[in-house]
Amino acid sequence: MRRATLVIANQHPIVLQGLASILASESDFEVVASCGDAASCIEAISTLAPDIAIVDAALLNSFSGPEARSTRLAFFGASEDCDVLPTLPMGCSVLLKEMAGPALVQCLRAIANGETVVPGPPTAQAQAREQSRNPETALAALTERERQIIRLVARGLSNKEIGRRLNIADGTIKVHLHNVFQKLAVSNRTALAALAISHDDRAHAAEDKPARAKPDPMTGER
Repeated sequence: MRRATLVIANQHPIVLQGLASILASESDFEVVASCGDAASCIEAISTLAPDIAIVDAALLNSFSGPEARSTRLAFFGASEDCDVLPTLPMGCSVLLKEMAGPALVQCLRAIANGETVVPGPPTAQAQAREQSRNPETALAALTERERQIIRLVARGLSNKEIGRRLNIADGTIKVHLHNVFQKLAVSNRTALAALAISHDDRAHAAEDKPARAKPDPMTGER
């Protein structure tokens, strides 16, 4: 059985030791580097191309995304740190410090199998399900900037091309798209474009439909 390789990065040595100890007892994982700062973590990812990089919340601002395409990034922080979720790189998983060891291991196995793990409160999950059933409601909740971006995505433009059109940074586009994916409960640009095009088609059909004539108040005829 192939072992999944991991790089772990945390400013606190005791946390690094704890993570390494938990994973050392699992035959399907191998920690190939333990890093105390973002620079050494980025170098380890670039050099070793691990399957997963577990990065502490305090270090994550240095990451625009995994330095190796094959590496899946996992944010590691407390639940109160989760206000940074909208700024996480696309596809980044979330591991909470409050998790018990077995739960952490199960989440890492899911990540190693290609899943994105993002725990959330039941209310948020219910909202996402409701939005997926009623996309019109979700689309109405978008900001004007988010609507501009999805219209350009639907036209096939890349993040860089969208950034040039709207005069905003590529990283800002990524943040907006992350928020849009969450609000609309879609997982990729193709699904987003299809939803946007479908919405525009319905809107144009509604505009083209002739208004129903009102009855004449005197005769009752239309």
